[in-house]
Formats: sequence, structure tokens, C-alpha cells
Amino acid sequence: MATQESPSERIALLQGTLDLLILRTLHPGAQHGQGVARAIQRASRDTLLVDHGSLYPALQRLEEKGWIRAKWGVSENNRKARFYEVTALGRRQLVHEESQWRKLVAAVALVLGPELAQER
Repeated sequence: MATQESPSERIALLQGTLDLLILRTLHPGAQHGQGVARAIQRASRDTLLVDHGSLYPALQRLEEKGWIRAKWGVSENNRKARFYEVTALGRRQLVHEESQWRKLVAAVALVLGPELAQER
């Protein structure tokens, strides 16, 4: 059974990591900003908390790069909201970012040594 992380145990996200998580979260389909934040939090078992001060600038940055696009719609609570979806360019970027992330994780695991594998 997973335990819920306390706020002090949550992990701060680096900018590039947040971009990757947003692209991955939007890959299955469009979501509004708050939905993206909740999906990341849920998928990480409450370890990653994306605040509005990080989320919306990241969404704007990804939109400017052409990796996502936004359309106005109505949220589940009947409010006007921008819904974001990944573009074809964004899907290609997601493949690249996931590959880079896996290389980084493998390299860090090598530096940390075999103790890391035993902690899992």
C-alpha cells in the first residue's frame, strides 16, 4: 500500500522534467491545466505536486514551441477552461525527451551504485 507523501517529502521538478511530464500526461488526450496538475500528482502517488506558478508558464512555453496547442472548452465543473493537447511535433519531442530521461536515470544509477537497485 502506497503512503502519501508529506509536503516536505515532495520532490521539486526541474523545468525540463516538468515539460516531459506535461507532454506525457497530455499524450492520451486533451486536458485543462488543473487536470494536468492533478494527473501528475495522482500518477506520482502524491509525490509530485505541480503548482500553478510552474504549470501555466510551462504550458505557455510548450505552446510557443509548437509541442502543444490549446482550445477553449468547458470543464467538468461547467467552467470555461483552456484544454491542451499534444501536437505531432510534441509527440516526436516526447519520444526524444523520454529517451534522454532514460539515459539520465541510467547514468545516475551507475553513479549511485548497486545500493540503489537493492533499495527498490
